Amino acid sequence: MPEKELKLEDLLKSSPKMDEQDKINEIAIIGAGVMGQGIAQTISAAGMDVLLIEKNEKKLKQSKAMLSESIDREIKRWAMTKSDKKAILSRINWDINFDKIADRDLIVEAVDEDYDLKVNIFSQLDKQAKKDCIFVSNTSTLSLTKLAETTSRPDKMIGLHFLNPVPKIPVVEVVKCLHTSNETIAKVKTFVSNIGKTPVEVYEYPGFVTTRAIVPLLNEAMHILQEGIATAKDIDTAMKLGYNFQQGPLEMADSMGLDEVLAWMETLWKTLGEPRYRACPIIRKLVREQKLGKKSGEGFYKYDEHGNIIN
Repeated sequence: MPEKELKLEDLLKSSPKMDEQDKINEIAIIGAGVMGQGIAQTISAAGMDVLLIEKNEKKLKQSKAMLSESIDREIKRWAMTKSDKKAILSRINWDINFDKIADRDLIVEAVDEDYDLKVNIFSQLDKQAKKDCIFVSNTSTLSLTKLAETTSRPDKMIGLHFLNPVPKIPVVEVVKCLHTSNETIAKVKTFVSNIGKTPVEVYEYPGFVTTRAIVPLLNEAMHILQEGIATAKDIDTAMKLGYNFQQGPLEMADSMGLDEVLAWMETLWKTLGEPRYRACPIIRKLVREQKLGKKSGEGFYKYDEHGNIIN
């Protein structure tokens, strides 16, 4: 008996399709600091609506102003238009509580590197989010497995390590903890691709790839400065021209926030116990003096109100 000829429509009917419920459409972000703003801008620029939550009205107002000013700087550089800004901000909704997270497909936690704070947030989210909602942490040094075990859905916990400035950096580390399911990984990698980023899959380990590799470089540059071998500007110039870096290590640290960099160093030093992660005294001194880099107006360099280095 001759085989039945398969038509195109038959093949399409029989081929697997992504169920609508498998798509990530509704996103919330907890924490509207620099990282939260950047993630929200990136998601919105990809055409998705996003809910951005901060702890109080004062912080929320500050975050709105910061994001608006950040986009304005891009407009002045001809990197964006006023229409782009209007479209991006129209897709970002702002709030100070978790009342609207019940229908979210994915929730990103982007608060400070404080384990107890993150546990508290995920405990609240676990009670209010729908059962198939995926929980994401933007942590760069803390244990995702431990965070996952404080929830009732450890298989739906995953890390997304965005790098700052989020809208400009094309890579995102997709971090699997001990419990993360293959289904969660697949959904999140698709989501990362849909917002215009390249996902790099890594296993949970202190510092993952990017933080673990960059911290010793930043630390060594600080030691070179402290030892008087060269000025901050000359150290950065040597690294930019010698290795084709967009920013030198000291300017990079200022952009990241020296308090954040110090927190990474201390966590890696405590966890791995290797001397290359032991923080240079100069960064401890700057952080004690509240010279936190670009966000405070002074770090290894001084900055104007637009975030440009004052020569």
